[in-house]
Amino acid sequence: MGTSTIGVSIAVPEPYGRLLQEARAGFGDPAAYAIPTHVTLLPPTEIDSADLPALRRHLAKVAAAGRPFLMRLDGTDTFRPLSPVVYVHLAEGTDECTELQADVRSGPVERELQFPYHPHVTVAHGIADEAMDRAHAALADFTATWTATGFALYEQGGDGVWRKMREYPFGVDTCGVVPQQQGARATTTPR
Repeated sequence: MGTSTIGVSIAVPEPYGRLLQEARAGFGDPAAYAIPTHVTLLPPTEIDSADLPALRRHLAKVAAAGRPFLMRLDGTDTFRPLSPVVYVHLAEGTDECTELQADVRSGPVERELQFPYHPHVTVAHGIADEAMDRAHAALADFTATWTATGFALYEQGGDGVWRKMREYPFGVDTCGVVPQQQGARATTTPR
């Protein structure tokens, strides 16, 4: 059946998500519009397509056990020189994200991480140092607060673009529930 590259994350809601995505593009990051603005719970992971149903069931169970929590972004930081990344710092919600990512990363997608888990929102990755410095300075005063109500499963297409496959709301048992099809509308026909 083949493989898929998947990831799991908490989306940064609008208008913040779009603002940070546009800023990332403005710094010259070519991946800006291919990656929705997010906090990673499971980094890009290759999975056999045949294992996707088990993964979906696992994610549904993790989400059903979860509860909404406050997330707050505040200022910038960097992983340089270890990794060429500038990010917006997650000032509140780190403990919840850390626990959640451990739960997500268990079961059918159990894997080791390249670096210790550090929840954040990337705003520049792998671009020129001058542009990284600009990103670090330009968003130093950025703040945003929202309540995380769930997470989503994404798949990377052959074009490199990450697309949402399914959302998993906290506290809701979605095992066995058929996800709503995009673009589908219910209609009734008079008899």
